[in-house]
Amino acid sequence: MNIRSITGGFSVNWDRIVHKTFVFMIAPYLKRIYANDKQGYIASLKRNMEFFNVTPQGHAFMGGLTIAMEEQNAKNPDFDPATIPAVKGALMGPLSGILDSIFPGTWRIICAGIGISLALNGNILGPILYALLYNIPSFMFRFAGGQLGYRLGVDFLSKIQKSGLIEKIMSAASILGLMVIGGMSKSMVWTNFAIAFGPDDAKTALQSTLDNIFPGLAALGVIWLFYWLLGRKVNTFVLIILSMAACIVLTALGIMSQ
Repeated sequence: MNIRSITGGFSVNWDRIVHKTFVFMIAPYLKRIYANDKQGYIASLKRNMEFFNVTPQGHAFMGGLTIAMEEQNAKNPDFDPATIPAVKGALMGPLSGILDSIFPGTWRIICAGIGISLALNGNILGPILYALLYNIPSFMFRFAGGQLGYRLGVDFLSKIQKSGLIEKIMSAASILGLMVIGGMSKSMVWTNFAIAFGPDDAKTALQSTLDNIFPGLAALGVIWLFYWLLGRKVNTFVLIILSMAACIVLTALGIMSQ
């Protein structure tokens, strides 16, 4: 599983990011867990093909944790399989925030500074040292993470099952998911209406009016429109093409601006 986790960024799409490589990473273990339950195996593949995105160094950790949860699901008839995507969804954001700060955000910059300082002096060890300094700790963490995630998952799940925390975790995961969607709608979706109204010497921009009433209101409307269209089974690729066409047409008509 740790070796397969290296493929994390080999197949990426903007619908569910790296869900396919995540399933590729854990598929042999799912097949072993549900060896005598074909429908359970199929359900586990579908369950883990949902949205997944985490810092590459954390893929194996999440894989180990998921395998532990799938084992509990196979053994315990009272286990709710909806817990698996809920726990994954709750951990992806916080884990990525920590690991992004450690590896790409800090350690990579330090290693690159060392490598660049040597390379500027014509030392061939510059790029080699950079690759070794950055990748050795990264791979050590990645490989240890798979075992840590599995061991933590087994102990963690046995404890929360006895204490009745499953429902609270799922509720917290739902709240966190809504918060993430709200933040994304404000920070990752932009609207800029070029329409203005009022007398020529005191025109008021529609965009500023909307922002004063409810910052990000138009962006939230776009998010809900996409959500509704996805619920109607509109293909993601079609949505991307339609979005590009709409932006071009609305800009050409003077309704929107860059």
